Amino acid sequence: MSKQVRHPDIAEMRAFCAAVDLGSLGKAARLLHLSQPALSKRLQTLEKIADVRLLDRSPYGVEPTPAGSKLYTEARKLLSQAEVIEEMMGALSVNDFPIRLAASHTAAEFIIPTKLVEFESKHERHLSVELLIGNSGVVRELVRTGRAELGIAATSTTEEKQDELKELHFCDDEVVIAVPKKHAWAKEKEIDLDDFLNTPLILRDPDANSRRTVDHVLEDRGLSLASPLAEVGSTSAAKSTAIKENVPVVVSSQAVEGEEARFVVCSVRGLSFPRQFVILLAGEESVPTGARALLNYLLGDKKG
Repeated sequence: MSKQVRHPDIAEMRAFCAAVDLGSLGKAARLLHLSQPALSKRLQTLEKIADVRLLDRSPYGVEPTPAGSKLYTEARKLLSQAEVIEEMMGALSVNDFPIRLAASHTAAEFIIPTKLVEFESKHERHLSVELLIGNSGVVRELVRTGRAELGIAATSTTEEKQDELKELHFCDDEVVIAVPKKHAWAKEKEIDLDDFLNTPLILRDPDANSRRTVDHVLEDRGLSLASPLAEVGSTSAAKSTAIKENVPVVVSSQAVEGEEARFVVCSVRGLSFPRQFVILLAGEESVPTGARALLNYLLGDKKG
């Protein structure tokens, strides 16, 4: 190996300690939200800098060499101190620079508000969150261009990824037909396919993920919806229009939870429209301290 050309960085030390802690490159990569080749590259770089093998690799996993054990002891001290510094610097700047969270209309209206209140209540210091709202495509663009640190958007379970953003599963969802209680379909648990296809409905705008999810499922079967009675830009407006016109509306199941007094949720015989909400980020290492606290909380790590 060549002589040391630079000092190791924190990311390489973190990768090394994770591999030792878990005894597996695959598990360490998942913990750090990296691909295994990316993790391996960091470890190889660290061994090149150290000019010695640090890990013994086998089909059963990895374990530190004698040199690796010595490095691990000191690296752990370094990482502990780095976490203290990161938290301190986050405290210095977090009130001046709000966390920019981009969210799709449905997420912003029906999922995020409660989560943000819970998040705020679990922190001793105030963490300001600026919520940017748009359809799922706009959310992706905001995160991709760095105008938002995090994003929450819907994606079809069959939709191909169109960018390099990292996606972390947030929650499962389904696009459903919400029927006003006074409508004739409200007495049905399932809607006949022909009735669904031939009845003008209240729909979101064509760029909305709920609309694209339904269109994609139908297109795969050579089917399409009738011309909509109305196309509406937000989920709340779509629901209000449905009640006013006494017409079924196609929306997220999240949007009609607790709405039993106004809507009946129906399925279409022989069809389903599953999708999921994901958390979007440009890269794990690009997330600032305050935003990482929110990210950890949204993923279920209450220590965040």
